[in-house]
Amino acid sequence: MQDNQKSDSTLQNEVAQLMVECLNLEVTAEQISPDTPLYGDGLGLDSIDILEISLTISKRYGLQLRSDGADNKEIFGSLRSLSAYIAAHRTL
Repeated sequence: MQDNQKSDSTLQNEVAQLMVECLNLEVTAEQISPDTPLYGDGLGLDSIDILEISLTISKRYGLQLRSDGADNKEIFGSLRSLSAYIAAHRTL
């Protein structure tokens, strides 16, 4: 169980770092809490930001995220939910 928690945490850190670099955020990866909402009052990302993150994640982890996906609000709800989705669907 600890290995899963460690790999979840490692993936969350990786994804947070990708978001910081991709979007030139004014926060560090360590400042992004796993449960902070990515949209609105959390990190304040908008649909263009989510599209950019989707493209970066698709290239990095070999999975497809559709801009019109019905699950996008859930997938991009927080760093934790995005990382869990990547862990479950990644091919790279």
